[in-house]
Amino acid sequence: MSALFRLTNRAVALQRSLVANQAAVVRAINTSPKKDETITAPTSLTTEDFANPSPKNWQSYGFDYKDQAEDRKATKSTFFVTVTLCLVWGTFYWAYLPDTQFRDWAQREGFLELRRREQAGVDLVSPNYVDPASITLPSDEDLGDTEIII
Repeated sequence: MSALFRLTNRAVALQRSLVANQAAVVRAINTSPKKDETITAPTSLTTEDFANPSPKNWQSYGFDYKDQAEDRKATKSTFFVTVTLCLVWGTFYWAYLPDTQFRDWAQREGFLELRRREQAGVDLVSPNYVDPASITLPSDEDLGDTEIII
């Protein structure tokens, strides 16, 4: 019975939301004439009109707000410096930097030491790397019931 009650509640809620959405979708129709609905093409164009376009709709890139040529020049030079010099050449330089933290040297020395120990027949890692006399272990009373895993 409760499942039927929940189903009818959901159906009623769905109907309410559909009615609310339909009311929100309905919009008024505007019948007034639009301003600047169409533009008229110029009757005669000359080559000078194409050679010297007016910067009437010019949008600045943010480098120079008064002169379009200076703005374009500053934009192109800035992008050349950041992309070409910084990103391309900077990445190339960073990739071929010498190993400043001596990772290659440390790995090479480790392999040489392992080869030397193998040829000498010695353990690769000495069990007495730290002098056992310098280590102080807790006594059995200090450990108590602590489980020791070896």
